[in-house]
Amino acid sequence: MTVTIYDVAREAGVSMATVSRVVNNNPNVKPQTRKKVYEAIERLGYRPNAVARGLASKKTTTVGVVIPDISNSIFAEIARGIEDIANMYHYNIILCNADKKKEKEIRVINTLLEKQVDGLIFMGGTITEDHVQAFQTASVPIVLCATKDENGTIPSVDIDHEAAAFDAVSTLVRHGHREIAMISGTLQDPANGYSRFQGYKRALETAGIDYQEDLVRIGNYRYESGVEAMKYFLGLKHKPTAIFAATDEMAIGAIHSIQDEGYKVPDDFSVISVNNISMASMVRPQLTTVAQPMYDIGAVAMRLLTKLMKKENVESSQVVLPHETILRLSVARVND
Repeated sequence: MTVTIYDVAREAGVSMATVSRVVNNNPNVKPQTRKKVYEAIERLGYRPNAVARGLASKKTTTVGVVIPDISNSIFAEIARGIEDIANMYHYNIILCNADKKKEKEIRVINTLLEKQVDGLIFMGGTITEDHVQAFQTASVPIVLCATKDENGTIPSVDIDHEAAAFDAVSTLVRHGHREIAMISGTLQDPANGYSRFQGYKRALETAGIDYQEDLVRIGNYRYESGVEAMKYFLGLKHKPTAIFAATDEMAIGAIHSIQDEGYKVPDDFSVISVNNISMASMVRPQLTTVAQPMYDIGAVAMRLLTKLMKKENVESSQVVLPHETILRLSVARVND
């Protein structure tokens, strides 16, 4: 049978109010009495009812986090940043995987809100009208993490994806490349997809390079789509000299596809991408990439949420963190 606060009080020979004060760290309890209560809790294996405590205080000290793909190392590192700051401020995390499916994302959001979480972090997905409607009906603060809504009305923490892509392609241009292909994410994704595609186009325009539709392939952010896109580029009569991939995972797929066909990186093709996952420095040659501070994105998002939950002053609810180009060995000058 479930051990109750009444059982602990009887075992320790104190009132239920005293047990409650001990469990809630009230300082107005004598050390000797506190010791008796803790010993009784340990003997009986008592666990305070968080739901009941939450109903009484109207706070559950839990935060819901919706993650699009728990197997993706990008989101895993962001989640670590969220978790570390949550622990610092004594919040527990309920982490839910949504498989990048809108219907499941909406269902998970509503489930977390029904569980009376004190706040919600929505990570790295496309924000649709259905998402906004679900957020607007919430009675707790919401923070978008590694994504943002089209109108910028919901608090968010992210990088400037368009600028990150622009810097990546500009790096290729500075190395003398003019025939630059792109392996893009879905253009329905406003951040990692469309914004990075726009950054690619702007970098070409700035460099006076004509945009060529046949030098763009749409992937799904994963390794296999990078392999397939690169096979397409290798089959072109006029092959590109450089590849910009919207994610490291697709870039690594492209590198392996190049090597499988007997070509070399960067001797025959230069490759650059965005994200800087751990695998970027493990692949050979090591991948040149524009790093987004994944851990910091998660940490800052959680800190912003704590401020909103505690109704503290927030200078800006739209936080844009800096990115950085990490030069490694996958990019070389044309004809070097």
